[in-house]
Amino acid sequence: MRDNMTNQELADLIFPNINKTIEDYEEIYPERNLKEGAKVVRFAPSPTGFMHIGNMMSATINYVLAKSSGGVFYLRNEDTDQARSVEGAVEFIYHTLNHYGINPDEYEFDGNIVGNYGPYIQSERMEIYHTFIKHLISIGRAYPCFLSSDELNQIREYQAKSKKRIGIYGRYAKFRDVSNEEAAQRIRNGEKFTIRFRSEGDFNRKFIFEDLTKGKIEMPENDIDVPIMKSENLLPTYHFAHVVDDHLMRTTHVVRGEEWMSSVPLHFELFKAFGFKMPKYIHTSLILKKDGDIIRKISKRKDPEALMFYYEEKGYPAIAVIDAVLTIANSNFEEWRQNHADTPFYEFPFSPKKMSSSGALFDLDKLDNISKNYLAKMKAEELYENYLTWAEKYDEHVYELIHKYKSDTVSFLNIERESKKPRKDYENYSSIFSKIWYMYDEEWDRELHYDFGCIQDKDEIVRIVREYLHNYYCETDSEEEWFLKVKELCDKMNYASNMKEYKENPTKYKGNVADFTTAIRVVLTTSSMTPNLYDIMKILGSKRMLKRLEIFQEKY
Repeated sequence: MRDNMTNQELADLIFPNINKTIEDYEEIYPERNLKEGAKVVRFAPSPTGFMHIGNMMSATINYVLAKSSGGVFYLRNEDTDQARSVEGAVEFIYHTLNHYGINPDEYEFDGNIVGNYGPYIQSERMEIYHTFIKHLISIGRAYPCFLSSDELNQIREYQAKSKKRIGIYGRYAKFRDVSNEEAAQRIRNGEKFTIRFRSEGDFNRKFIFEDLTKGKIEMPENDIDVPIMKSENLLPTYHFAHVVDDHLMRTTHVVRGEEWMSSVPLHFELFKAFGFKMPKYIHTSLILKKDGDIIRKISKRKDPEALMFYYEEKGYPAIAVIDAVLTIANSNFEEWRQNHADTPFYEFPFSPKKMSSSGALFDLDKLDNISKNYLAKMKAEELYENYLTWAEKYDEHVYELIHKYKSDTVSFLNIERESKKPRKDYENYSSIFSKIWYMYDEEWDRELHYDFGCIQDKDEIVRIVREYLHNYYCETDSEEEWFLKVKELCDKMNYASNMKEYKENPTKYKGNVADFTTAIRVVLTTSSMTPNLYDIMKILGSKRMLKRLEIFQEKY
């Protein structure tokens, strides 16, 4: 029977309520009025999981590209795979971007749309997608496919066993060439269907694709008739939706992981089918980690540091995480940061060509060093306030202590801070308490373990500390006066106050001034490794130090 139904009539049957055309949407979403060279970029996560370090690198690169070029950075929620959506994922995406100061110019959240190119949530753009799918059907570049789940599984199993490419192409595209009338009759009969893109590619032909990171790449054309609309909820697939959205939102550059490189032939053909200009692509390398003697891809299942929860819970300053990400994103960022210590990160001249093509090794030790530098630069009061904010959310016990003893905490954090070479003791906020706990009396005498070094005799240690506290220590002494008195008592108790003399004749003395001060340090703090002892003693005061000596005598 001759097929008298046109493609347009079939399109009207499938989408009877779609009255707009793609030309209408070209007018609704016109070209952006931006200066030459301005980049329009998007961060477009799927809420099928919580934000991870790969997302963070993509968001950061996008933000830098937009801000450094006077362009636009927008956020798009790609929620078409609603069956796999994770509760709370969307909220955490917004929270994370806000926490790191990567604030989009255009977005949609809690019913509020900011920007003229929304909606920015894909599930709210159904009419737009249906219009563009209807257009493809009307020009013969898309068709309804009635393959059942069982048939699809059988095809995949056969292809896998036969070591053939997986997909619906060639003879597997059973409904590609059925008449419009037969397709229409099946639809009227209530048969389930998907809409597939009708590829015109030839897998044996090649085309040249230029990636801004990897350069020119020769790739086989796409010949697979991929689904572009799902039958169960009429939502588009990712491959189709992102092409329409990137065009209408006037995206100039797309940053995405290199795992999407294999999809380029399909996306290339989809853009071409509509006659749209394809954005420029920056495919980022896999993020790797060192695991013993091997280097492997970082894993959301194995590695806690893969998820962005980790960095906030550990208490890394936001800028430290951003710098660590940009360090692996561009080989010259570290040098740039050294020369532009106080410049906002988004002014960094990011270059796709300076991205590693073999994988980006993310090193937590490197992050720790970056973070130490930022924490060391903070004023003690600022560090305290940031620490308090972190503790209020993540450690109730620490919060109560540092809130109760604000003055002592600030004073301790300020030890050796306002100098040319400030101490770099803290990797993050969660590491601070393990290094300052002994300053709080409630913590200090809970469980006393001492490491005295050279002087092990308890009675000798008690004599040193008691004699010094009772007869030599004065809270108003300068640090120079304090140390002169320490040396005076050293000589009196036969400890060498002069290290040179001690080295020349060590058997003449019971020990040296370092051993002597270690005995005082450990009785007061339990630790032989602390910041400046003079400052610690000033904070503790005579009364508390004498009390600690008393407890030491009783418990040790």
